[in-house]
Amino acid sequence: MISNKIIRAYALKNAVEHEGKAVVGNVIPGLFNHGLTKNKIKETIPKINEILKEVNKLSLDNQKKEFEKLQDLIGHRPEQEGLPELPDTKKGIVMRFSPSPSGPLHIGHALTSSTSFLYTQKYNGKLIIRIEDTNPENIYKPAYEMIKKDSKWLFNNKCSFSIQSERMNLYYKYVDKLLKKESVYVCTCDSEKFREFAKNKRQCPCRNLDIKDNLKRWEKMLDKGKNGFKAGEAVLRFKSDMEHKNIAMRDFPLARINESNHPLQKNKYNVWPLMNLAVSVDDIDMKITHVIRAKEHRDNAEKQKLIFEVLNKKYPWCAFLGRIHFKDLELSTTKMRQEIESGKYTGWDDLKLPTLISIKKQGYKPEAFHRFAEQIGLNEIDKKMDKKEFFQLLDTFNKEN
Repeated sequence: MISNKIIRAYALKNAVEHEGKAVVGNVIPGLFNHGLTKNKIKETIPKINEILKEVNKLSLDNQKKEFEKLQDLIGHRPEQEGLPELPDTKKGIVMRFSPSPSGPLHIGHALTSSTSFLYTQKYNGKLIIRIEDTNPENIYKPAYEMIKKDSKWLFNNKCSFSIQSERMNLYYKYVDKLLKKESVYVCTCDSEKFREFAKNKRQCPCRNLDIKDNLKRWEKMLDKGKNGFKAGEAVLRFKSDMEHKNIAMRDFPLARINESNHPLQKNKYNVWPLMNLAVSVDDIDMKITHVIRAKEHRDNAEKQKLIFEVLNKKYPWCAFLGRIHFKDLELSTTKMRQEIESGKYTGWDDLKLPTLISIKKQGYKPEAFHRFAEQIGLNEIDKKMDKKEFFQLLDTFNKEN
């Protein structure tokens, strides 16, 4: 437990350095020298705030006098400024943030993506906002423009944009490459039957088809006429390892038939790439060098790595972030949309919603999220936080800018 005297010493130091006004975000980093861990920040903040209140009431002269008595308590180990260095940056970096257009961006998006933005600024790199819209069933058409507007605000106009559904021919081109390498196959097994194969570590009969038969089946998947496969009748699978210890890795799907109307592409396509195919192709084509993503995508990263290996491409450097679990804050844009439509909220800019549209309206600056993300760092530990605690921290970082 860090003593009140040590916290007071750091509060006084910060106050003296900033014309008598100390803020919690500047005090916390110094406390790491005295054993504060990131999972203890939440329970320590009330104590810090109480001491800051006392310190900030003092005149600057009194703050200086008191600090002289306590300055020996200040840790002298070098404090880390900013995020840790990334490897392999000499040739520059290209990173991406990939929201789906189910609604506008919210505070969760802002925190995870700000880390990538900070790195692209640090290394004079490039950030691509890649809208992942290859699932026609969960798209809110206004979200395309909302995401662009939110991103321009959050990243100070220092980003470019790409939409996956506008790149369908490129995905098909890569499917042809994978088919010719005999790294994928078109599976017509019933989904329940394939699950049994996977569960029992057995290969399905479709796995042994030759290139010619697979190319015919792929053409039949693409055929929207009466002779083509229908939804659910065929799926493109990657040949991985049917005895892999992780069942999710066993011959995972890469593309499926979905005849739903797409908000942008209408009925132009009926075969849609699944995430691991589209992400792999885009990362290769866009020359992505470094990826920071939520840790629940660890399995997906392993799947994408296999696709890279088959195509003889170098996989990007990858790091994972833990998730902030909010006890009393809903981050599902689908649910928010339903509640807006039901009249619970007045719109996406309702002050009770955690959307960036609302956050911006409340006077927050993008730099508040950048500082918040910097404090979290490349940390895989999940955190629990309530709305009050989150905005207390965000307020602190907002005042610094």
